[in-house]
Amino acid sequence: MKCSRCHTDAVYEAKYSGEMLCGKHLEESVEKRIKREIREQVKFQKGGTRIAVAISGGKDSSVTLFALHSLFKDRRDVGLSAFTIDEGIEGYRDSGLENAEKLCRELDVPYSTISFNSVFKTTMDEVVKNNPDVIPCSRCGPMRRQLMNLESANLDADYVALGINLDDYAQSVLMNVARGDVDRMARMAPHSARKSGLTRRILPLRKIPEKEVVLYALLKGIKFDSSWCPYYAKAQRNTFRDILETLEERTPGASFSILKFLDGIKPALESSAVNMNRCKICGQPTSRELCATCLA
Repeated sequence: MKCSRCHTDAVYEAKYSGEMLCGKHLEESVEKRIKREIREQVKFQKGGTRIAVAISGGKDSSVTLFALHSLFKDRRDVGLSAFTIDEGIEGYRDSGLENAEKLCRELDVPYSTISFNSVFKTTMDEVVKNNPDVIPCSRCGPMRRQLMNLESANLDADYVALGINLDDYAQSVLMNVARGDVDRMARMAPHSARKSGLTRRILPLRKIPEKEVVLYALLKGIKFDSSWCPYYAKAQRNTFRDILETLEERTPGASFSILKFLDGIKPALESSAVNMNRCKICGQPTSRELCATCLA
């Protein structure tokens, strides 16, 4: 198979577009889409713009940091930093922390960590042990989001970049549709405006399929942690991953269509979204009286 653009040996078939791509043109395609997303999602300020990257050490967040560093390393008006949230999952997070710290050191990007234990005085292992019937992601997600907001504020960041690829994003849209959660869908990143107490989230990889993220990392020599969370088997997201894979097999490009659908209706959703309040216990932003973390 030959590349559709230069007729050298292809390494990837983009079924959604019908293109065959060699390594060089796959890299160019990924980088072009990332640059376009940054232009659309980030409003650069005259006094300087600070972006914090939430990095787990996995493929998506590592590629996000690598790509943003490549874009901004020579710009004095953009400050880049990174941080990892340590949930306290034995045998899982340690390898991610090691990869994240190593990549930040290689790129000379300031790096910090924040843990569940330091803020909530517990770990995910303890949460699951004390509540064996709980769906781990339902507890971990709100706690992670709260720490993400706290650490990005500590770093005085204007934006926090998340390593969420196209597959992840389309799955989240489907999950919100299935739950009928209009408000959550309206609040999905990327965020165009800053709300009180929240750092705007950006998603540089939201138009990059997961397979392309992996190939890009391999082509660029970006080392990443490939281990899976031991609690992932209980995640509701798995159902929607299967649904999306079936849709893509039957209709290549379905994930792009789902993203396009949300972008089309999001302005209307935002205009009717519930206003954010402050949690009566911890003071963090929430759409209810108590945030999901304190409510649990």
